[in-house]
Amino acid sequence: MQVNNEKIVGSWHDHLVATKVKVESELGLKRRARKMHRLLAEAYPYAVAELDFENPFELLVATVLSAQTTDVRVNSITPALFSRFPDALAMSQADRSELEALIRPTGFFRAKTESLLGLSAALVERHGGEVPAKLEDLVKLAGVGRKTANVVLGNAFGVPGITVDTHFGRLANRFGWTGQSDPVKVEHEVGELFEKRDWTMLSHRVVFHGRRVCHARKPACGACVLAQLCPSAGIGEEIPAKAQKLLKYELAPGREELLQKMLDGATRRELRAEGYGLDA
Repeated sequence: MQVNNEKIVGSWHDHLVATKVKVESELGLKRRARKMHRLLAEAYPYAVAELDFENPFELLVATVLSAQTTDVRVNSITPALFSRFPDALAMSQADRSELEALIRPTGFFRAKTESLLGLSAALVERHGGEVPAKLEDLVKLAGVGRKTANVVLGNAFGVPGITVDTHFGRLANRFGWTGQSDPVKVEHEVGELFEKRDWTMLSHRVVFHGRRVCHARKPACGACVLAQLCPSAGIGEEIPAKAQKLLKYELAPGREELLQKMLDGATRRELRAEGYGLDA
């Protein structure tokens, strides 16, 4: 991939990445990106959607609620929410104040309530109460953009899609996979580097890595499996012992038992029932 340094505008980090990948061919970029993905697959064999859901409707609602909050927080309130409003018809008839009270811990609860009431009513009116399996239908629902639509399509319907959230966009730039900041452009440029069948799992693995290792402010470069292939290696902590202390979630020091259970296939609901906290 050719990068014209004269056009690089932004931080020193942007210039660093551009300089390191400027002589990389399109084929070289594709090979490097796919090797990075293989390493992420080895590092996170347990990577899945981190929102709890039993059906497409639950995933759609949970994803809308996940905006500006953590998946852990959403998972803490959805059991009561779905017990009270298990489907689109029930939610479309919900009392606004009751719905607001149930989702209040996720923040921006008034706007999210408006979205949930609107999208559930639309599902009843236009789709017989079922979540559609087409992107063009999903993005017409209240509160649903391409990111949410791709989450639902990839994880509820098996339709490959790249989910560009904050973590994915940040890492795609750090990895030198794209120089774009617009989520749609990131989605399309990164999608060109990988087989379509890999898009959904690629999204999960990159987000896992962003939450656990490649942090926004101080990435744990010295504990990163991608360091040898990453043009941004060195912008964070490079000393392995210090980098290990920056790891989060199940990779954090002292959480080896949790990591092993996840490697063994335990679900998040099972882990919470056993008393494991799944936050950072």
